[in-house]
Amino acid sequence: MLLLGLVGLSSCEDYLGNKTDLDFIEVPEVDYRQVAYVPILPVLDDFDRPVDVCIGFDELIYVVDEATEEVIAMDEAGRIIGRKFIPGAKSVAQDRRFDLLVIGRTDTVIQGNSVSFASIYRLRLIGNSGYGLNNATVVNKIVHPFYAKSSFSTGDKQVEFNRIAVIADANAARNNRYYVTRTGPATNSLNPDDAIVWFDNNDKWISNISVNTSSGLFRDYFEDPNGITTLAQPPQLTAQTGGDFIFTSLDETNALKVQYIEFNESEFGAEFRPRILASGGDTSQADGFINTPGRFTQPYDVTVAGDASNFIFVVDAETDSLYQFTATGLEGVLPPAATGITKYQKSSFGGTGTGITQFKQPRAVAYFNQIVYVADEGNGRILRFKLTTDFD
Repeated sequence: MLLLGLVGLSSCEDYLGNKTDLDFIEVPEVDYRQVAYVPILPVLDDFDRPVDVCIGFDELIYVVDEATEEVIAMDEAGRIIGRKFIPGAKSVAQDRRFDLLVIGRTDTVIQGNSVSFASIYRLRLIGNSGYGLNNATVVNKIVHPFYAKSSFSTGDKQVEFNRIAVIADANAARNNRYYVTRTGPATNSLNPDDAIVWFDNNDKWISNISVNTSSGLFRDYFEDPNGITTLAQPPQLTAQTGGDFIFTSLDETNALKVQYIEFNESEFGAEFRPRILASGGDTSQADGFINTPGRFTQPYDVTVAGDASNFIFVVDAETDSLYQFTATGLEGVLPPAATGITKYQKSSFGGTGTGITQFKQPRAVAYFNQIVYVADEGNGRILRFKLTTDFD
């Protein structure tokens, strides 16, 4: 793989302030028939256990360090510009109002007993001193299970929120609703802890998602769900609307651990249905497919590109790898037309190690401005990659 240096920084004016000019990334000399993701240096290693990374609609990079229980903000050059302590912080997302939604914990005392519950903190980034994570205040908090009921059981203390995905909608009343993956011990088929939970833009519980299949309606469709993404990704002006989402499952018995769920509305009502993406067979188009049974082992996270490529990215903590697919589930990238190659060329990579194209328990993936970001938890760093064909 090729190494890219950082050679100087400049900035241009943006509506949120000074933004980094990414012309500092050197263009490598490559054979463009060799489609590959190449690393961008320096490695961002000012972290202990980075377990999540997301790109905000404010075009900043947000990282959750589980060791310090902090959300950390960076600009595109990787400079840390703010941080905020949230108890038990493990994941972060940003809605299109620029509020951060942070998954953490709430410790409290009930009837003389100390208890801890999974929680979602809403952080408003605009304060008296201006915009930024250092000025953020908590303006609301969701605590499990009290968004849906007034009492709790012993099992509720073991429930975890995992990831959040924000929904875009042209209707302002429905814009900024969001999904949350949830896991826990209760396996009741009517109301299991393993679920994808749906909240409105005021943090009010709508429902747990039920999925319609050819075999019927399932309230317990999701098994150990972890990563989740909608198609609404920065840049904000090109964010796609709709309730479709892709989720990952860590359940060992689940053969399809990355699935696309589509949301359909009609005069007869609304429903969620699975959409099967490419699963194999026609190797004239590609050699790998996202819905091949058993393709993934521990896919902790998934995201989609918010640009015209519509790529899907998955990180697997067991194989220590980053996988890239088209929107239809074909693995790889189509080389430039001038090459005459019409088959998608594999660009997924990884393997266990400390090299800059290797990972140790990658936990999250994000994408913005043609750059892929990976939270490499075991190595305490954020790695960045860019496709050879994306250089001018």
